[in-house]
Amino acid sequence: MKINGQHYRSVWPIGEDACGIIDQARLPHELVTLTLRTADDAARVIKDMNTRGAPLIGAVGAYGLALAMRSDPSDENLTRMHDMLAETRPTAINLRWAVGRMRDALLNRPCTERAALAWKEAAAIADEDVAMSMSIGEHGLKIIRELSQKKKGAKLNILTHCNAGWLATVDYGTALAPIYMAHDAGIPLHVWVDETRPRNQGASLTAFELGSHGVAHTILADNAGGHYMQDGQVDMVIVGTDRVTANGDVANKIGTYLKALAAKDNNVPFYVALPSSTIDWTMASGRDIPIEERSADEVLKMRGRTENGSLVTVEIAAPGSPAANPGFDVTPARLVTGLITERGTCAASIEGLRSLFPKAQ
Repeated sequence: MKINGQHYRSVWPIGEDACGIIDQARLPHELVTLTLRTADDAARVIKDMNTRGAPLIGAVGAYGLALAMRSDPSDENLTRMHDMLAETRPTAINLRWAVGRMRDALLNRPCTERAALAWKEAAAIADEDVAMSMSIGEHGLKIIRELSQKKKGAKLNILTHCNAGWLATVDYGTALAPIYMAHDAGIPLHVWVDETRPRNQGASLTAFELGSHGVAHTILADNAGGHYMQDGQVDMVIVGTDRVTANGDVANKIGTYLKALAAKDNNVPFYVALPSSTIDWTMASGRDIPIEERSADEVLKMRGRTENGSLVTVEIAAPGSPAANPGFDVTPARLVTGLITERGTCAASIEGLRSLFPKAQ
């Protein structure tokens, strides 16, 4: 995807001993890139959410482990760095999948070969993520095209929650990839963008992406989505996910469950877009997913730009009041119309997932 006409990926190699990322914490007001030179750098930006999005933090974690092999390719360091990176964000399964794949590719190889092999494997994970995002976009485009045909070319209104665009992946995105492809194909559409409190990834990142690509969109307060569904102004909901369990339950940014309930009540199709690396075959249901509890400051404070252009963080809550801040909730499979993957669309169920991934373990 492009910013001001220039193509970016969300993570990219710099030579063979560093990688770059876009500092998402500074968007939409500042475009700043960061250089990562160690596994500790990668762990810090993942934990502090300078880089975020389940597929993307998997790729950044892979590069982080590759960077660790530059300084110490021993079995002990490989295991230690794997464990350290995997624990930085507990809910998103892509991170654990990516660093696990890196570890397994390196463990039985000579230490003298590990640095080069690790760099090659991290690059492969990133490239594969781009290919999967493109395939997700193509399969999702079919759904959007069918809905558009039913409306006989009238504008299609799509609601999304959080950010599942190219900033959440290496490129293209998951939930936003079909929207970009539909826009580029000339299908008239408009996107309702949930602000996505408390971190506001919708207002700051999704709106930034859509605006940069020329897609018509409107930012909504999180609680307004149900109203627009009741009013017949939402034709489809599409979101991303941080983990899908074997039965089709979906963990995504807090508030997704409420959107799914509203969609079900108003007969609005509710789709979830994901690469297969987001499926956790080891978990039977969403009840088993660890839900990350984030800093109360995300609820009690907000960062923004003042009229004079300066960026400040302000307190927005009653002084002394505590706050709870679960980062995710779980949407039961019964509320999901379909899962859009790189292999096609399926029902959110054990049978549906197995129809696309019969050999998965």
